[in-house]
Amino acid sequence: MRGVNRVMLIGNLGKDPDVQYLDGNIAVAKFPLATTETFKDRAGKLISQTEWHTVVLWRGLAELAQKYLHKGSLVYIEGRLKTRSWEDKDGNKKFATEVVGDNLIMLDKRAEVGGGTAGPSDVHGLEGLTSVDMPPLGDANDLPF
Repeated sequence: MRGVNRVMLIGNLGKDPDVQYLDGNIAVAKFPLATTETFKDRAGKLISQTEWHTVVLWRGLAELAQKYLHKGSLVYIEGRLKTRSWEDKDGNKKFATEVVGDNLIMLDKRAEVGGGTAGPSDVHGLEGLTSVDMPPLGDANDLPF
C-alpha cells in the first residue's frame, strides 16, 4: 500500500525568512510558522493553542518568500514532512522534522499600492507569478458541493 505525506497549514511567519544559496545558486528559505487553534473549554473559557512549524522552501518559492514575506505574514503552505538527523559536536544524535513546501499562497489582506488596490497575487508586480503561488481556478461546475 502506498502512503500519503501531505501537510496543509495556514499561519503567520514567526520571523523573516532566512534565505541561503547553495552551490549552483540554489535558494533555500527557512522560517518558523505559527498555527493557532482556538476552542472553548467545558467552562466556556476561550483557549488558544499555538503550534510552531519549521518551513523550508526551495528555489523559486524561496526567492518569492525572501522578496515578499516578512514576520507576521499570513500564508497557506502545502507540502510534505521531512525528518533529518545529524550528530552534534558531542556525538549526540539530533532530529528535526520540517515542512518542505511545494505550494505557497500569500493570504495577507489587500494593501494600497500606488493608489490602487492590490491582492495577494499582484502586490509589487507579482502578476506573472500567479501560477507559482495561486492554484488554478475552475468553473462553478468543478465545485465539490
